[in-house]
Formats: sequence, C-alpha cells, structure tokens
Amino acid sequence: MSLITEHLEQQGAAFEMLEHQQAYTSIEEARALGMDADEVLKTLAVRTGPGYVLVVIPAARRLDLRLVREAVGDHHARLATEDELGRDFPDYQLGALPPLGALVGANLYVDPEVLGHETVVFAAGTQTESVKMRTQELFEEEGFTTVALVKQPERGSDDPVE
Repeated sequence: MSLITEHLEQQGAAFEMLEHQQAYTSIEEARALGMDADEVLKTLAVRTGPGYVLVVIPAARRLDLRLVREAVGDHHARLATEDELGRDFPDYQLGALPPLGALVGANLYVDPEVLGHETVVFAAGTQTESVKMRTQELFEEEGFTTVALVKQPERGSDDPVE
C-alpha cells in the first residue's frame, strides 16, 4: 500500500488503481492508459518564498507561470527543480506527485478545467501506477484554491495548446 492509497483509504474515498507502462510525464501516462489527456492531471510543485505549493492542471495543457505567481502572490515563484523534488519529496518518483496538498504539506491550486471532469486520473507516486477517482471526491477533503493556471492560445494562432 502506498502513502497515496493509504491517505485516500483513511478519507474513505472510492478509487481505482491503474497499472501502466512507465511514464515520465502526464502526457505519457495518458497514452499508457489509452485515455484523453484532459482527464489526466498534471501536478507540479512550485517553489515560493515560504516553501512549496502544488498546482494542478489537465495533462494536455501548459502551465502559465505568470498566472501562478499572481495566484500565490509571489513574483519570484518558480517550478521546483528535479534535485529539489528528489530531496524534498523523496517518497514520490519524478513526475508522479499526487494532487494531494494535505498529504505533502502544501497549499493546492487547481485550474477550473480540472473540475469540469466527472472523473480524473493522477499519478500515484510512481511512474507505473495511477489512481482514477471522481473529481469531486478527490478534492472534497482538500482545502484548495480554484484559479486559472493554464496558458490560453493566442488569438489567430494555429498552435495547439500543449
């Protein structure tokens, strides 16, 4: 049993464990599971003055760091480095942080697009396991802030949003 499944069970949450090929990114995770990348969550650790916050966006979208900085009120906020992640989150493999701020002791910021899905899938702390559960139930026990966090396509641009 992992820290994540233990945490979810303690909350009485209903969830399904999904095993898949090794995936280093949330896009790879979606491919390995044969799912739409909008249903898979990307959880990123952001360094702020006092510590970390977690930001959660759909895997198919790109984080807008300017929006994150505005949301957290820290104009020096930045994505955590791989070294920082390995040191400060040793129980989780790279690219496999769960969207569970309470579990890792960080405030949670969630893009509104995430909340538009009935169910979501997220990394379960490893690059080969994911959790599928109802979105409402996932965030029910979490204190979180809903705020726009993703880059919007430029008007007239043919570039897809990654």
